[in-house]
Parts: sequence; C-alpha cells; structure tokens
Amino acid sequence: MKQFKNAPCADALSVSLSGLDAHLVRVEATITQPPAAFEITGLSEPRQRESRVRVRAALQQFNVDLHQHGVSVRVAPENVARSGTFDAPMALTILAALGQISTASLKDTVILGELSFGGAIRPVRGVLPSLRGAIAHGVTHAIVPKANAREAASVPGIRVLVANNLDELVRYIREGVPLERAGEPPPFPVVPPAAAPDLADLRGMHAARRAMEIAAAGGHHLLLMGPPGAGKTTLARRMPGILPPLSLEQATEVTSVYSIAGLLMPEVGFVGTRPFRAPHHTVSGAGLVGGGEPVRPGEVSLAHHGVLFLDELLEFRSSVLETLRQPLAEGCVTLARGRTRATFPAQTLVVAAINPCPCGLAGDYARRCVCSPERLRAYRARLSDPLFDRFDVQVALPPADVAALQSRSKDEPSCEVQKRVIAARAAQEERARADATARTNAQLSPQELDQVARPDAAGARDLAEATQRLGFSAVAYLRVLRVARTIADLDGSDGVHARHVAEAVHAVLLPPRGTVATSPG
Repeated sequence: MKQFKNAPCADALSVSLSGLDAHLVRVEATITQPPAAFEITGLSEPRQRESRVRVRAALQQFNVDLHQHGVSVRVAPENVARSGTFDAPMALTILAALGQISTASLKDTVILGELSFGGAIRPVRGVLPSLRGAIAHGVTHAIVPKANAREAASVPGIRVLVANNLDELVRYIREGVPLERAGEPPPFPVVPPAAAPDLADLRGMHAARRAMEIAAAGGHHLLLMGPPGAGKTTLARRMPGILPPLSLEQATEVTSVYSIAGLLMPEVGFVGTRPFRAPHHTVSGAGLVGGGEPVRPGEVSLAHHGVLFLDELLEFRSSVLETLRQPLAEGCVTLARGRTRATFPAQTLVVAAINPCPCGLAGDYARRCVCSPERLRAYRARLSDPLFDRFDVQVALPPADVAALQSRSKDEPSCEVQKRVIAARAAQEERARADATARTNAQLSPQELDQVARPDAAGARDLAEATQRLGFSAVAYLRVLRVARTIADLDGSDGVHARHVAEAVHAVLLPPRGTVATSPG
C-alpha cells in the first residue's frame, strides 16, 4: 500500500521493555492510498491483530471508521525487541494523521496504555521500569493509565500525568484541558506488617535457628532436612523477617519485576518488603525461571532480594531444578524466545526443604524407616552435585521435641536476630568498598576468600584435619571458608579463628548421601 504524496504523518513516543531494560520506540502513522486498510508493522502478527481490533473500536467514538481509510502504523526501530502495548500512542497518531489533533506538543512525552473497545485506557505492565528507562533517555514527561498512577508516582525525575480514557487524552492535546498528576510517591521505607511470622513463636530448634541466622547474614543458600512436621516450612517462612530491610534501590528493582509480571497491586504501587515465594513442586521450568510470549519473569526473579522456598525439593523434576543453575550462579536469568532476549534479576536466597528419605522417617527414634538403602540412594541422587553444592548451609532437623513445644518460655524474636544480621552485612559491605570484593560472603570467589577469610594458624590446622577426616572436596572446602567468614562477621571479628571454622564445618554438612539423619538438632 502506497503512501499519498505529501500525506500527513504523525508520531509519538512510547517504551518497550526487554527484561528490565527499557527502549524508546516511536509509533508513526500515515494515510495511504486506497483501498481502505489498517496495517501495522513492527509487531508480531498476534499483537498486530489484537491492537488493530482495539484501536479501530476505540476510534469509533471520534467518528473515525478505519474501514473507510487507508492507514499505516509503524512501531520503530525494527532492531528493538518490542514488548508491551502501544494502543494509546497508535490511536493518537492516527487521529493526528487524519488532521483531528496535532502531536507536536508530545515530542518529549512517552505514552503508555492499552485501549478498551469503548476507549478506556487500561493499565499496562512495567510502568515503573518503563519510566525509569525513559528518564535515562532524556524524556521529561509521561502519560500513563489512571490505574497505574501510584506505581508511576514512585518514579522521581519525570512529570507524570494520568488519563482514564482516550477522550480525556484528546481533549488535553486539542483543547488544553488539564490531566490529573500521578500524585505523591508512596512512603519509604515501608513498615512490615505486624503479623509477619516471628522466630519468637518457635520453641527449641536452636541449631536450625542458628543456621538461618548464618544463612541470612552471609546470603548463603540453606538446605533443611528433616521428617514431616519437624518445622521446615515454619522456619523458612520466618527467613524474610531476619533479613535486612530493603534499600530504596532494591525495592525499586523488586517492584519493577512484580510490575512486569502483572502482580503489582494498583492500590499499593510499590513493594517495600522482601518477597517470599514458595512454588509447588509441580511448577514448570518456565514457571520457575521465566518464559512465555511475551517473556515474563519466573519464581526465581519474583523472589529477587527475597526468599525462594523450595519445599519437598526432591519432588521437583530434575530438569526443572537444573534450570536454577544459571540464576544461582550469576544472580540473573537470561531468556531467549525467538528474536526476543530478556534478562531478569534473580539475586535470591534459596531455602530448600527435603525429607531424609522417601517415607520421611529416617532418623526418627519413635517410628521405623521402611526405605531400602538402594531406594534412599536413588532418592538423594535426584539432586545433582552442582546444585547440592550451592547450599552453603545445611542442617538436619530432629522430630518435634514435645518438651520444647510445651515450654512457656519464648525464644529470641526475629528483630533481635535481624540486628546481628544487619551488622554482619554492614561488615561485608565495608570490605566490599575497601577490597573490591563481593557484597556478600556467599558470592566470594576463591581469590577473595584468600584475602578476607584465611583462618589463623589454629583454624587452618583444624580445617586441614577436618578436610582429611571428612573427605571434603575443593567445593566443600571453599564453602567452609565462606561460612566461617560469615560466622566471624556475626561474632564481630576481623579475623577467622578456630571456633569459627569449627562451627562452619558443622554448618556445611548433611549426612552423606545414602545415609540417614540422626543429628539431635
């Protein structure tokens, strides 16, 4: 279809997301020679069809029947992965190309929004990362759906207006009728709900509580092994409460992920507390690490800066668990779907729970395990060695202690444990600034461990003896050093000493594969 000579052409700015990376796109519209048609280029065929139907229906309220016009719309540039909906800028540029409005006043404004058949501007995903990306490209103004107002208000450095429908938007452009501002940003920090699970509710479980504290302080992944009813899930749900509060930058990243996933509540508009995600063991690989069309973040990214709890870890399909290897190693997930490539953050603390055997009774003093050694070995072998070694801290839980459950005394609350965790994390941040090392001990490389976690003479001697006696692999040896460094940070010690090494040796060990758990906890 050919364009008329000197035919009017109009354009408007919008934003496309690839993961959390925002790209400016230009939506262009022009009138073409007969016959009447409505063509869209620059989008996938399914999205072209959907936008064509919505925009055509919404424009009828302006007495524009696109069945009687030759209109061509282009979303450019071609080399940018285009995700999102561009209905609102499409409708405006078509009206401008038909001479009903002028888009000249919108040259420094990005427009976001999906249209309903009646012209209402519906909320879209990813408003927060879209606006942050627009600012990075020098854009100073934005117009977003009214339902995205609270989310948009959390982005400083850009003037954001909101619109309920296409008619409001047209009257703003044509007649100067003012649009509502997005409002004030939500308060930060966000106070966690008072009803959040607290460690003070637990009785006993001292070894497990200590393991949680070490894992939280150093960012170490935690593996809990114990029979059903031992408290693995109860412990895991209290992990977010002992982690340091989110910084504003971290909260913004978490909110961005939730916005793209479509899980951000419009009335809140911001995620200010650490997320806790607990996918069922039947989850697919795409559900765990992300995928789909358009690409959406998975559970490991939804747990970014929070906790990913994998209950009944060995019931997950091995192929699904193996998809975790890249995000746990790199702290991000890169997904490629056709021409689309998206990267989502995945800096999460993984807490996993397993039974000691298929029947769950191995190590139970009161009930007898009926699993054969062969069945037990096959059960534990479902988790590959590379993934098993990702869990720096491992603890075997005993069956519930009746005496502890009946005790009236309360154990230390989460807020007190959190104070020590925050102090330990501060020590790691200070070392990271001074020595250019990783921000948490769990991320320390062998070279960095040699700089900041080398034990004293007594500690080195004890570690050497433990390595020889227990047959530590090189990976397990490094795990001990990482955990010992964290224990020293909790102790307020600059150096790693023998007592730190001794506790670390116990913290990184579960009973060998194929044996039962008999730890008294």
